[in-house]
Amino acid sequence: MGETRGRQAAGWIERLRELTVPVLRPGQVAVRVAVVTDSAAALPEDWLARFGAGVRVVPMPVMIDGQIYTEGHDDVATALATGLATGAKISTSRPAPGVFARTYRELETAGYAGIVSVHLSSRLSGTVDAARLAAEDIGIDVRVVDSETVGMAQGYAVLAALEAARVGAGVDDVTAAATVEDPGVINFVVPSLDQLRRGGRITLAASVLGTLLAVKPLLTLSDGHIQIREKVRTESRALARLVEISRDEAVARAERTGRPAHIAVHCYGNADRAQEIVHELAAYAAEEVRVVGLPAVLGAHTGAGVVAVVVA
Repeated sequence: MGETRGRQAAGWIERLRELTVPVLRPGQVAVRVAVVTDSAAALPEDWLARFGAGVRVVPMPVMIDGQIYTEGHDDVATALATGLATGAKISTSRPAPGVFARTYRELETAGYAGIVSVHLSSRLSGTVDAARLAAEDIGIDVRVVDSETVGMAQGYAVLAALEAARVGAGVDDVTAAATVEDPGVINFVVPSLDQLRRGGRITLAASVLGTLLAVKPLLTLSDGHIQIREKVRTESRALARLVEISRDEAVARAERTGRPAHIAVHCYGNADRAQEIVHELAAYAAEEVRVVGLPAVLGAHTGAGVVAVVVA
């Protein structure tokens, strides 16, 4: 299935290169499609600046000892760091359907004829369900896409949709860009599985296994779920394997799609090692390897010290 999606992705990319802004007849109005996502996509600031009003990011709430914080609107980074260090009760929630409805209506009022809403895996969050519920009451065409992933793997799917919308593609083609553009692979290492277990993102058995055997599991997102990919004895070895696996995936993806891979590195409290990984993977990337801070809604589940690599 991965090879099929890869070929589809390559086909869409070639088609995207051929697209031009439509030539309109007198009196004809261009179809404007907006793209909506959530803060789990970790969209870089320069992407938001590049696409301007055509992209909206719905913030995801983070609860720390009963107080609600939202990405980009509160000092959530400081509060989360303090909460993790002090053992505070931390959880996350999907955005309310009303937040999506308000965002969609604002875009409708702004003159957009359609919206493509791309969100993190429905197996990790109820965000997709909230977006679909909100879309039912909107007067324009709203397509909700389950990216089946998270972080910049989700972000690259959003980017494909934005690039298609920018050159005048309609709702069908913008949806296709987000759907068939291979969302990529995300592998990551965390110092402890405790926070993932508390948030229900891995099983108690997997967490206990990692603790009792004193292993540092290399984790991956597969079929929308967090799974243990490999069990490694030390954190340094786990990070080394993270680089090796990411390099191999970048090479395989380039062969599969006919283009160099996009690579991004996420970190939360492990910036030095993240920069080292950037240098180790630079030769395998389509452009400069990005270091993208992990959004609070993801850091709340991984805990501090996580390093993740996205290959898309």
